Amino acid sequence: MKKAITIALLTTLATLASATERSSSQRAAFVRENHCPATGKPRGPCPGHVVDHVVPLCAGGDDAPSNMQWQTVEDAKQKDKDEWRTCRVLRASRASGSQ
Repeated sequence: MKKAITIALLTTLATLASATERSSSQRAAFVRENHCPATGKPRGPCPGHVVDHVVPLCAGGDDAPSNMQWQTVEDAKQKDKDEWRTCRVLRASRASGSQ
């Protein structure tokens, strides 16, 4: 039962998933509104930080400033590992659902 619920949830998330391509204009809009925490500037490099999608694109998160945050490179590496696992399960779910 638990497995069926998990699969149903993942299938729903996969259905809601938006495109995984990132928009440079959306990122630029985020940076203009949320200056780099390291430099305080609205453009240019942001040493030690990256722009992160709070809800991953593969899990249905929007590629919009409202779904973005600054994150340290160190924190991003761990979050990326976790998201990679989630997205791998979602891709597998999509593949098995389309057969």
